[in-house]
Amino acid sequence: MEHRAALAQAVIDRRQFLLRGATLAAGAAAAPLLQSCKLESRRELADEGFAGLRDRYFRQQLARNPVTSTYLGGGGWDPRFDALDGRLRNWSPDALADEADEYRDNERAHLTIDATLLSPQGRVDYAVMESQLAFLTAQIDRRYHERAVDTYVAEPFRGVDWQVQQMRVLPDGNLGDEEEWDRVIRRLLAVPEYLAVARRNLEAGIKSGNMPDRRMVQRDGIAGSRANATYFRSTLPALARSYIGSRDFAPAARSRLSDAGAGAARACEEFASWMEEAYPLTERANRFAIGEALYEWRVRTVFRVDRTASDLFEYGGREVEAYSERMAEVAERLLRERGIAVSRNAEDRAWSIRRVMDDLASESPASDAELLRWYREAAGRAVAYGRDLRMFDVPADYRLEIVPTPPVLRSTIDAAYYPAPPLKNTGVGRFYLTPTDNDVAALRQHSRASVATTAVHEGFPGHDWHFKYMTQNASAISNIRWLPAGAVEDSSSMWCDSMATEGWGLYAEEMMSAASPGRPYGFYSAGEYLHMLQAQLLRAVRVRVDVGLHSGRMSFEDALNYFTEHVNLYPNACDRASSDAEARAICDAANRAIYRYSKWPTQAITYNLGKNAIIALRDSYRARTGDAFSAREFHERFMRMGTIPPDFFRDVLLPNG
Repeated sequence: MEHRAALAQAVIDRRQFLLRGATLAAGAAAAPLLQSCKLESRRELADEGFAGLRDRYFRQQLARNPVTSTYLGGGGWDPRFDALDGRLRNWSPDALADEADEYRDNERAHLTIDATLLSPQGRVDYAVMESQLAFLTAQIDRRYHERAVDTYVAEPFRGVDWQVQQMRVLPDGNLGDEEEWDRVIRRLLAVPEYLAVARRNLEAGIKSGNMPDRRMVQRDGIAGSRANATYFRSTLPALARSYIGSRDFAPAARSRLSDAGAGAARACEEFASWMEEAYPLTERANRFAIGEALYEWRVRTVFRVDRTASDLFEYGGREVEAYSERMAEVAERLLRERGIAVSRNAEDRAWSIRRVMDDLASESPASDAELLRWYREAAGRAVAYGRDLRMFDVPADYRLEIVPTPPVLRSTIDAAYYPAPPLKNTGVGRFYLTPTDNDVAALRQHSRASVATTAVHEGFPGHDWHFKYMTQNASAISNIRWLPAGAVEDSSSMWCDSMATEGWGLYAEEMMSAASPGRPYGFYSAGEYLHMLQAQLLRAVRVRVDVGLHSGRMSFEDALNYFTEHVNLYPNACDRASSDAEARAICDAANRAIYRYSKWPTQAITYNLGKNAIIALRDSYRARTGDAFSAREFHERFMRMGTIPPDFFRDVLLPNG
C-alpha cells in the first residue's frame, strides 16, 4: 500500500512539474509572434490551431482504441474508421511506449496554444483535452495495464456486441451486410493474440507485485472469460444464423464465424484457466484501494471538483442522513394513512421505512418475464407523462428497447443503459435489465413500486432520452466531448463522461417527482416516490463508500455493512445470509455493488455530485434569466454541452457567460 501511494504521488508530482515548466516555456516562445498579430487574427489562428490538434488527438484515440471507435460509431466521423471494427487494441509494451510518446507530443503542442485566445467552446475543449491527457499519461506511468483484468475480458465481448447492435437493418428483415459480418469475424480472429498480450502484461504485474484484487480475478477474469467463451462459441453463431439468413454469402460467413468464434472461445477458456493457476485466489489481502492522494488527484483533474477525500467522506454521510430523514417522513405519512402511529426516534424511523417497504415488496414479480414487462410499462408511462407536461418535444416514433443483460456483464450491473453510437446513424440504445434466474428472494427485491425510478433513470427522461437528444444535436458537440478516455466502462476508464450522464440520470429521477396539480409526487405514486428517495439515498451512500474504500477509511466488509444498513435498512444482512433467504438476496446485491465501487474508483460519486452540479447550474441560470427562465431551455442547453463534467462548461452555459 505504501509503495503504491508513493508511486501515485510521484506520478502526480512529475505531471505537475512538467506542466508548470512547459507552460512557462511555451508562453515565452509564443509571446513575440502573438504580439505582432491583431487580436481577431490571433483568435482565428488559435482556434484553427487548436481544432487541428484536437482532431488529430481524437483520431489517434480512435485508432489506438478500436472498441471505443465501435462504441462511438467512428465510421460516421470518418468512413475509414469502419475498418477498426475488425480489430482490438494493441496492449503490447512497444505500443504502450509509442502511446506514451504520443501523449507527450500532444501535451507539448497543447501548451503552445494560448487558451485565453480561444472561443468559449474552444476553451472548454482545451480544458477537456488537458484533463484526458493527464489521466492517460498517469495510467501508463502507474502501469495499470499490468492489472487491468476486467478491461481485457470486457473489450472483446463489448466490441462484438456493439458491432451487432449497430448493424444496418435491411429490407428483408436481415441484419448487417457481408462486410459488416466480415469485420465481426476479423475481430473474433484477433481475440487469441489479444489475450496472449494481456497474459504477458499480467504476468509482468504478478512478477512485480502489481496485481489486481482477487475479486476482479475471480468475477471479471475467470467467470467473465468463461461467459465470453459461451457467447463466442454458441450465442453469437446462433444469432448470426438468424441475422444473416439465406443470402448468397450466408454459408461461407456462418462457417467462418463459427470457426473464429470457436477459436476465440478456446482462448477465453485458456485465459480463465491460466488465471486460476497464476493468481493467489485464497489470499486475504485487499488490492483495490488507489489511495487518498491519487483519488483526490482524479477528482480534481477528471471532474474539476476541488474537494478533499475527507470532505467528500463527511459530505456523503450528511447526504445519507438527509435522504434517510426524507424517506422516514414519507413512510410515516403512509403509515398514518393506514392508522399506524410511530414516534420520531432513530430506531422507529428505520422501522417505519422498513415497514412500508416490506408492504410495497408484497407486490413483486412472479418471474423475470413479468419483471421485464413491468419495466416496459413504467417506461411507457414516463414517456406519456413527459409528453403531457411538454417537458420536451418527444417524437411520435420515440421508442425504448429494454432487454436482458448479456451474461458477461451480469457480475457488475442490475440495470444499465448502452447508447446507440452517437457518431453514426445506425443501431439503437439498449436498456439492459439483469434477470434473477427466477430466484424468488431476488425477485422480491424488485417490488412494483421500485421499477418506476429505474425506468426513468435508464429510459426517459434519463439516459435514453439524453443520448438520443445529444445524438440529434451532435453537430453542436465537438468530437472530444464524446470520448470515454482510457476505456469504455471498465476499471481502465477515466469516467469523465459519468458526471454528465449519470448526474443527468439521477437528476431526471428527481425532476420527475416535481409536484403538479393533483399529483403531489409528480410522475410517481407515493410508493414509487419512496423508492425514488431510496435511489437518491443509494447514490449518497456511494459517495461515502467509494471514498471510504479507496482512501482506506473502510474495508470491503465495512462497506458491505454500511450499504445493507443504510440502503436496505437491514444491518448485518451478510451475517444472516446463510439462514435467511431475504438477507442472502440483499447481501448478494450489496456484494455486487461494493465490488463495482472497489474496481471503479471515483465512478460511484459521479451520480450524486453530477446531479447537484446540474442543480447548482440550473439555480444560477434561473438567477441570470429571472422571469424569462425556462426549465426546458436550460435542460436542452445542458444536453447540447455533451458528455463532460458540468464544471468544465459552467461559465459557457450561463447567459452572458
